[in-house]
Amino acid sequence: MKWLVLALGVSACSAASSGSPDSPRSVYWSDGDSGRIAGMDFRLADVDAPETGGVGAAIGGAECERERDLGFEAKAFMVDLTKGSELEITHREAPDRYGRTVIGLSANGQDVARAGLAAGVLKPWPHEGDRAMSDKPDWCG
Repeated sequence: MKWLVLALGVSACSAASSGSPDSPRSVYWSDGDSGRIAGMDFRLADVDAPETGGVGAAIGGAECERERDLGFEAKAFMVDLTKGSELEITHREAPDRYGRTVIGLSANGQDVARAGLAAGVLKPWPHEGDRAMSDKPDWCG
């Protein structure tokens, strides 16, 4: 059983990193606005998703249980939107303060950030470079 798990893990890593750098085959979503794609940690540009970490956690923690519940909904939306889709990184920006490359991403030609905004699982959070142009959206209010 141990070998089967190891073999499956290697296979999943290979699939995630294959394809051209701007046309990856799959994406792993940490939450609704960030994850890993083609071996690169990323964050979607100019949007915010509710956090999925435990309430009060120092990094990635939700402010309240409502935010955490919404965070899991946002992540599920992004997984469904991108699973089996033709993915394309439409633009790249400088890394954020956590070292994640800030990107634009499309799935079957549809901008995933705009789709998340339209579905109400993301909120706008515009930035100029690494500087936020507004306060981080409130998911608990």
